[in-house]
Amino acid sequence: MVREFLTHHEVATAFERGWSKLTNGELIDAAENDGFEILVTIDQNLRYQQNLTSRHIAIVVLSTTSWPRIQRAIAGVVRAINSASEGTLREVEIA
Repeated sequence: MVREFLTHHEVATAFERGWSKLTNGELIDAAENDGFEILVTIDQNLRYQQNLTSRHIAIVVLSTTSWPRIQRAIAGVVRAINSASEGTLREVEIA
């Protein structure tokens, strides 16, 4: 899991938080309201579905759900998460 590589972050999944049934906007609201600074997702359409201009949370979008592919690109994923800043959306293209 990506969590193992994010040693400087507190990590929780939407499922663990009871948020797995929330829509994108509701999920972002819940994460911001609970003080999360970064949301990592695989929803590549998020930027088109949500108005992100007034958001305070950073969003990192991974281009795949494939764990073997993510694992091979983990250094770039961790770099994107570590350098994420408030209100930004960063896409990580994983081959």
